[in-house]
Amino acid sequence: MSLEICEIFYSLQGESTRAGLACVFVRLSGCNLSCSWCDTTYAAVQPVSMTIDQIVGRVAAFECPMVEITGGEPLIQTQTPALISALLEKGFQVLLETNGSLSIASVDRACIRIMDVKCPSSGEAGSFLLDNLNHMTARDEIKFVVGSRQDYEYAASFIKTHLVNHPREKVHICPVFEAIELSDLAAWILKERLGARLSLQQHKIIWDPDLRGV
Repeated sequence: MSLEICEIFYSLQGESTRAGLACVFVRLSGCNLSCSWCDTTYAAVQPVSMTIDQIVGRVAAFECPMVEITGGEPLIQTQTPALISALLEKGFQVLLETNGSLSIASVDRACIRIMDVKCPSSGEAGSFLLDNLNHMTARDEIKFVVGSRQDYEYAASFIKTHLVNHPREKVHICPVFEAIELSDLAAWILKERLGARLSLQQHKIIWDPDLRGV
C-alpha cells in the first residue's frame, strides 16, 4: 500500500489548538478543490510514491510524538485512513487536516480531525459535506478561513446553525494572510460574542510566508 507524498518535514504547529507545538507534517499530493487563496498549490507537483511503512519510518526518525496528515486534500487518497491507523498504532498523536468535502467516516476516531468549511471568497463555498458533522467528536476541530466581512458572516451563520453544541474553543476563525485587518476581525468576533477562537498562521509570522517546509 502506497501514497503520493509531496513532502515530510518537522516544524512547529502553526494553527489549531496545538499551535506552537513541535509536529511532523506529512503533506500528501493532490486536491479536489481549487481555493482562490490556496498557499499549497505545489502539493500537486512531482509527488513521490511511498509505502505506509516508509512513511511511518520517516516520521519516527524525527522523534516527535505529534504528526499531522495534510495536503492538498489527504482523503482523496484511499490509503490515508490506513496510514493514520498505522501511526496511531505506533503511539503517535495524529491530526488530519481536511477540506471537509469528503467523508471522515472511515478515519479512526482516535485521530483529531480538523475540517475546513470553505467561505465565499475561496470560490468553494458549499463544498463542505454536512454529514461529517455526524461523525465528529468533541476532540475534532473546525476552521473557517476568512478574507472578508462576507466570509465572516458566512462563518458566523454556520457556527450558530450547525455547531451549537460543539466546544467553541475547537472552532477557529482564520484570516487569509494579509487580506483582512486583524483588528476588524477581532472586533467582529467580540461584538457578536461568537465564542470562536481567532487563529493566526504562526508559521507565516515566524518565517517567510512563502517558505516551504515550515
